[in-house]
Amino acid sequence: MPFTPGAHVHVAHFGKAVVREVRNGGRYLVELKGHAVVVTESQLTAVEEPRAAKHRTGAGASGGSAGAGAPAPSSPSHAPSSIDLHGRTVAEAEADLDQFLNDALLAGHAEVRVIHGRSGGRLKSAVHARLRQLPSVRGFFVDRRNEGVTIVQL
Repeated sequence: MPFTPGAHVHVAHFGKAVVREVRNGGRYLVELKGHAVVVTESQLTAVEEPRAAKHRTGAGASGGSAGAGAPAPSSPSHAPSSIDLHGRTVAEAEADLDQFLNDALLAGHAEVRVIHGRSGGRLKSAVHARLRQLPSVRGFFVDRRNEGVTIVQL
């Protein structure tokens, strides 16, 4: 059975993921634990959409007539295009950055802004180190107008 972008799946031996792209030859690009991974259809099984996402979209006043396929993309499509990491520890910032980037990718953002501040440089260094590890990040650079912001290209 073919999967569509936004579908929740289980990748054999790895765990739960979300389909980002359908590629040629029965291959899929999925977001798995903060990483973009290409897998074959034979490695995937469908899983039910998380209940929290269903509840959030069901409680809204809009929509409802689009059917079962509509709720999955509607939640991440409202993902913000920037995150402010001020006041977080390095560990908290890395975890929040991963979640933010996953949501941004699912929402289809091509570019996002990460506000880490200028003083001390710990958060900035940690953010840049984490961005270098993520295959879904095409590039990043410090904003010339504000060196406390990194612009990330997805």
